[in-house]
Amino acid sequence: MQQTAPPRWLSPEQQRVWRAYLLGSARLSEKLDADLRQFGIDLAEYEILVCLEEAPEQRIRMSELAQAVHQSRSRLTHTVARMEKDGLVVRRTCPTDRRGVWAELTPAGFDLLVKAAPSHVDAVRRNFLDPVGSSDYAAIGRAFDAVLGVEDD
Repeated sequence: MQQTAPPRWLSPEQQRVWRAYLLGSARLSEKLDADLRQFGIDLAEYEILVCLEEAPEQRIRMSELAQAVHQSRSRLTHTVARMEKDGLVVRRTCPTDRRGVWAELTPAGFDLLVKAAPSHVDAVRRNFLDPVGSSDYAAIGRAFDAVLGVEDD
């Protein structure tokens, strides 16, 4: 029978920081979502518009888009279908691989992004950048670069 190591419990300070992270990130997402609702989109949809706008020819494979916005393929499919219905994106068959599907930004999607971006950037500044401060901001960047570097088991 294999023995397992005892759990490495969090110290009180680690627990406090962890809970502040959980609550803070949830509140930040709520505030950014609330700001974007005035434009008829949510934060996940805004991220999709940004990724498409930044992609070459304003289109990207659905599988790559799912990774870029950290959504499951099924969730992304539902979100893109809703956005397609609203005329913000279109899905096209990949010309070199008939099984592949591209998501492509429409002119209406681009126009919405241009309209929503100033308000979104202001909300990011007001709710994240301004209260955090530059030294803490740099520390958060280093911390999450380290988190992103952790390999999956």
